[in-house]
Amino acid sequence: MKTLILYGTDYCHLCEQAEALLRELPGQQYHVKKIDISESDELMDRFALRIPVVQIQYDSEDLGWPFNSASLADYLNKGSDSTTD
Repeated sequence: MKTLILYGTDYCHLCEQAEALLRELPGQQYHVKKIDISESDELMDRFALRIPVVQIQYDSEDLGWPFNSASLADYLNKGSDSTTD
């Protein structure tokens, strides 16, 4: 099972929307790990203006907001070709 990292913050309504999209993914293909970027200066610098951000663990590319179920599926399908868990 692959791990998806959801970068966001508490009380972020867009992050809640992204989490809902992740819950709609078919089957049990992914484990979602939420990371609060407000706990890290490095993550704040990297993602503050882009949250929510989804990243397949160990992948160098990520998907920043805005995204929908179609663009999320495209990102995940592309990532499944290049990453193993």
